[in-house]
Amino acid sequence: MNTQYDLERCRTFINAHLQSVGKAATTAQSEVPWRVVTISRQTGSGAHSVAEKLATLLQAHAPKDACPWTVFDRNLVAKVLEDHNLPQRLAQFMPEDRISEIADAMDELFGLHPPSWTLVRQTSDTILRLAELGNVILIGRGANVLTRRLDYAFHVRLVGSVEKRVKYIQELQHLSKEAALKLIHREDRGRRRYLQQYFDTNLDDPLLYHLVINTDLVPHDEAARIIADAVLKRV
Repeated sequence: MNTQYDLERCRTFINAHLQSVGKAATTAQSEVPWRVVTISRQTGSGAHSVAEKLATLLQAHAPKDACPWTVFDRNLVAKVLEDHNLPQRLAQFMPEDRISEIADAMDELFGLHPPSWTLVRQTSDTILRLAELGNVILIGRGANVLTRRLDYAFHVRLVGSVEKRVKYIQELQHLSKEAALKLIHREDRGRRRYLQQYFDTNLDDPLLYHLVINTDLVPHDEAARIIADAVLKRV
C-alpha cells in the first residue's frame, strides 16, 4: 500500500471538486446527476481491478469539466486519518478484517487506539462526505448501507468460488495456496463481522444490491462494462 500516493489521489479529487464549485453558476444547465457506486466484495473477487476499470469507463462519459471519477479503497483509510487529524499509526486498527473483539477491547483499555465505534463513525462520516461530492467508487466499509438513502447511489456485490478466488490472490500477492486461503477466510469473516456489528446488516443479503456479479463467470473488463452501462442509464 502506497499511502502517500493514495493520499495524493484523494487530494486531487477534492481539489477538483473545490475548483468546480466556482463554475457551478455558469455550468448548471449542463450538469450531470451526481453518481456514486459502492462495491461490496468477497476477497479475491477482483473488486479493485473492476473498480479501476469502471472509473475509466465512467470518466470517458463524463463532461470535460467534471471532477474525475475516483476509487476509494485502501486510500480511504488515509483520507479518514487526514479528515479527523488522527495519527497514521491508527491505520492498522481500521481494516474491516480487524482483530477480534476481545483483542480490540484490550487495546482500547490500554489506550492503543480510540474506541472502535469512534473509528467507525469517523470512517462513516468520510464516506458520506465523499458520496455527497459524487463521482466516487467506494469499496467496502459499509458504504452500500451508509448511502442506501441516496437515490443516485448504485450498489454492486462481487462474488466468486473459493477456488477461483484463492488462485487470484495467489497470483496477485504471490502467496502459497494455504496462505491465500487463510487470507480469504480471515478477510471475509472480518467483513461480515464489521457489517453485522456496526450496521446490523447481513453482508450476503442480495437485496442490498442493484447487481450481484460472479467474477468466476464474468471477467473484470466485462463486469466493469455491465456496471457502467447500468449506472449511466440511471438518470
